[in-house]
Amino acid sequence: MYKPELLAPAGSFDKLKTAFHFGADAVYLGGKNFSLRSYADNFDFDQMKQAVEYAHSIGKRVYVTTNIFPSNRDFGELREYMKYLESIKVDATLLTDPGLIALTKQVAPNLPIHISTQANITNQYTAKFWQNQGAERVVLARELSLDEIKQIKDYCDGLQIECFIHGALCISYSGRCLLSSYLTDRDSNRGECVQACRWQYKLTEVSRTDPLEIEEDERGSYILNSSDLNMLTHIDDLKRAGIDSFKIEGRMKTVYYVANVVNAYRRAIDLVNPTKEQLAVLDKEMYKCKNRGYSTGFYYGKENANVTYSKEQKTDGYSFTAVVLEKVEDGYLVEMRNRFKVGDKLEILSSGDDFGKIFEVKSIRDTKGNEVLDAKLVQQKLIITPTQKVELYPDDILRKQII
Repeated sequence: MYKPELLAPAGSFDKLKTAFHFGADAVYLGGKNFSLRSYADNFDFDQMKQAVEYAHSIGKRVYVTTNIFPSNRDFGELREYMKYLESIKVDATLLTDPGLIALTKQVAPNLPIHISTQANITNQYTAKFWQNQGAERVVLARELSLDEIKQIKDYCDGLQIECFIHGALCISYSGRCLLSSYLTDRDSNRGECVQACRWQYKLTEVSRTDPLEIEEDERGSYILNSSDLNMLTHIDDLKRAGIDSFKIEGRMKTVYYVANVVNAYRRAIDLVNPTKEQLAVLDKEMYKCKNRGYSTGFYYGKENANVTYSKEQKTDGYSFTAVVLEKVEDGYLVEMRNRFKVGDKLEILSSGDDFGKIFEVKSIRDTKGNEVLDAKLVQQKLIITPTQKVELYPDDILRKQII
């Protein structure tokens, strides 16, 4: 039975482990160089090798982004880099630049190639071109509708199609933005984007005798800001379009974001003939982590709803309280993330059956056995005892509603 791959971001090793724990089939990550997220933690050579070995040991996959637009000076180092990716058996590399694609085929012929969304693939003929060049998969531009995606899939028999289905949207065409370079000398196409589209602007038409100004109103004047993409309640439509890999954006996002979003999509994908009610319950999870409001992007046409005039990322008031380390005799050893107390009610974020359950904290002790009434030390290891029986697993997350 057809089941799409769930592909999650891994900005660090912790996020990689979290993504796999909550159900991702594969992750995409970047090295210290040549990736379009230079300010993520990213992976050095040894960490990348460990990541691939860990993923393969549990039957998962790792894709490495090498999707910058390189300059002449980059190719000496890139030659050795691509050889290294092949040697550690990464499952694919994501590329944009035709010159680098040609080099990769030459020096690392057994390294599978995926064409990055930065390549702006918007039609079936471009997709077929890359297939003929040896690409195993293409990541389509975000500006396509579901009908257009299905046409590409039908035309390019055997080509894998990957699409972003959740996360931040770039206001520029498939991420090709020059604002960051112009305003801050940080090149978005070399992984250094400052997200200038999220800034507040005021426009003046200088050609007029009497300047026409766009003033800030109660919503702000964030005229280049895009809402976030959320296709969770449209899983069946994505499947019908033939998309092979459902991609979640967010290598710069938190461990909690990765856990929350991956868990919800995993459950939605695995549902057989999901009802609107089932999907609505999972969709509520999307509002328990920071977001800029949601839209369906371009999947159903070009929608003005993609634009948001809000300055702030918002959440429904949940705090990442602790991560579960292991089960102990009378409770669970956890690592604290945000303050909680005896008597607090915590909600379980888990890949297991107790996902969504709420329990009250009966007692807290430190690892020396001392009673703790108010857990205030970040990353302190604590033993918590729930008031009722719950089943937690290592890497599960506990959260608390704070408003």
